[in-house]
Amino acid sequence: MPSHSVRPPRAADAAAERRLGVALWLAAHGYPVHPLKPGAKTPAANCESCRREAHQPADCPCLAHRRWCHGFHAATTDTTLIQDWWSYEPGFGVGVSCGPAGLVVIDVDAHTDVLPPRDRLLPGIPIDERVDLTGLSSGYDTLALLAAYRGRPDPTNDATTLRVRTPSGGLHIWYRTSPGTPAFRSSSGTSTRVALAWQVDVRATGGYIIAPTTHTAAGTYEALPGSRTPALLPLWLSAELTRTGHALISEPTRPARAPHRSHSTAPQQSDAHRILGLLLDEVRQCAQNPTGTAFSEKLNRAAFTAGGLAAGGHLTQHETLDLLTAAADAARPQQPRRNRHIIDSALRAGSTRPIHPKGRS
Repeated sequence: MPSHSVRPPRAADAAAERRLGVALWLAAHGYPVHPLKPGAKTPAANCESCRREAHQPADCPCLAHRRWCHGFHAATTDTTLIQDWWSYEPGFGVGVSCGPAGLVVIDVDAHTDVLPPRDRLLPGIPIDERVDLTGLSSGYDTLALLAAYRGRPDPTNDATTLRVRTPSGGLHIWYRTSPGTPAFRSSSGTSTRVALAWQVDVRATGGYIIAPTTHTAAGTYEALPGSRTPALLPLWLSAELTRTGHALISEPTRPARAPHRSHSTAPQQSDAHRILGLLLDEVRQCAQNPTGTAFSEKLNRAAFTAGGLAAGGHLTQHETLDLLTAAADAARPQQPRRNRHIIDSALRAGSTRPIHPKGRS
């Protein structure tokens, strides 16, 4: 029997009941949860070893005995276990393990700080000295700048997905990835190696996010008006995360493509493959001549169409990137960076106009 069961359960107040309800709702929707220390945003320890010294999760007896410990390593969707944990300590906050949940959360910080050099504001994107940065002071500003640079709406205003206001005035923007898309790593907006934007953290594989209703000494994490569920990660943000080194999958891991079937018996998703396949054939045929084939226009048309098909739910983001990159590099192997730029730009533009193949019910 777990050692913590000797302690009698404490009466839960209304706020604690809400937190338990959120934990159970998340688990029911496939988002593994784990306890956070009461009144804090850090994971709750359990065994004495965890309280006294650091040790590897694999060496910890807590996990084997179905006790919370080591943060997201203990995250679970087992509702019986979750009820046991929160009955023992109703004051627990709720953490969500982002990787297993397929979540990518954009964590916008609002800490006023001295601006770093211009090349650190949007890694990989030069900001001309003539651009006036007066008033830029937080992650809200750099994320808005990135969105404006790409001609996309500011994610902080995206009411189609779950947004959670933090006690410090920051914002968590929750997105989910589709099966088959690349996994992304977590990062800090102040990192000099992998970062999306200054003061914009990324919570993904290898990290956790704090669920709404969790209360800390600084205040409560509160969901903003709008959707209460995470929306699909926008294609343009997926492209930015890939560009900035967040993608973890270096080689395709998807199962081999099923044998081709005739149009009369193929499922509707095959219509998307057929449409894109014709355009990709035009791109690949450009390999026959180094110039004069309108390669850029053909690749742009294929990527724009792929973006629309992906936005319509008929292709995955990872699949479109894979197919487009393979065709482009086969035709113009000497310019992979230019190929990727054309693909990313056209995918972003196409994602604003969902395409539904003819005949789809």
